[in-house]
Amino acid sequence: MGFKNSKVAIVGAGNVGSTTAYSIINQGLCEEVVIIDINKDKAYAEAMDMQHAVYFLNRNIDVHAGEYSDCHDADIVIIMASAPMPKESNDRLAMLTPSMNIIKSITESVMESGFDGIFIVVSNPVDIQTYYVQKVSGLPARHVIGSGTALDTARACCRLADAYDLDAKSVEAFIIGEHGDTETMSWSTATIGGKNIKDVLKDNESRSHEIAKDKVLAWTKQSGWEIFSRKGNTCYGIASSTTAITKSILFNENRILPVSVRLEGQYGLSDIYLSVPTILSSDGAKEIVEIRLAPEEAAELEHSAEVIRSYYKDLNI
Repeated sequence: MGFKNSKVAIVGAGNVGSTTAYSIINQGLCEEVVIIDINKDKAYAEAMDMQHAVYFLNRNIDVHAGEYSDCHDADIVIIMASAPMPKESNDRLAMLTPSMNIIKSITESVMESGFDGIFIVVSNPVDIQTYYVQKVSGLPARHVIGSGTALDTARACCRLADAYDLDAKSVEAFIIGEHGDTETMSWSTATIGGKNIKDVLKDNESRSHEIAKDKVLAWTKQSGWEIFSRKGNTCYGIASSTTAITKSILFNENRILPVSVRLEGQYGLSDIYLSVPTILSSDGAKEIVEIRLAPEEAAELEHSAEVIRSYYKDLNI
């Protein structure tokens, strides 16, 4: 894998897949982007539109529609495709059954090409689907990563930053666990400008009346659904978070992001995919960072694991 010869394949040319592809080419992250979709006309049109856009960008990138056979020499394959969200539902777990066969078919088709790179899974329910992709593909767990709670973490940091009129990048507060209703926030390790969040709250009481763990967490969980209900999709945030994961891998950044990875003893959990802070490098999930959780946070993470694990019995593996 190298900057001059890197290739990313994106499976799914919907709003999220297309926005992610454009984000990747806009940042000039690789030399080649392949867009794959069952709707070949859509993939072709999206790729052509982006190839024209490259004229105005900083790096010449080959963007084209392709087939699964094009994945054989890809550094990263990003799985975006899934079944539509069931009507009258805002539960990502409800997407598991209708999406499972789609994900299996995609994974098997990619692996038949001879692919031996890194999967990034975005399809919901992402923690279960990432586990499924790893089992079906047989790739090392470090090479199968879910987008997880990276975006949820950004949302929480934005909410905290808004309260104090700060750049959100000055806030470090991880959302961990399931990307969904059982996710939790590592409040005890959260900092603003290096200062523990509890001390920030105490020293800024006049500005902190709406900042509490339950309110921040509830807002974080709800914000995605608010966007979805108002415009019918969420694409920019998830595309940007997926691009950040992709960049850390392609550029060997060793950046720490909360992504869905397989735990093997960390946090007292094993053989399960959940989001925790992870060092991302050219080898994928290089190292899981074990932050020191408060007892109640550890219990919430364990509960999240129990909910996710309860769905494993439904997987066709």
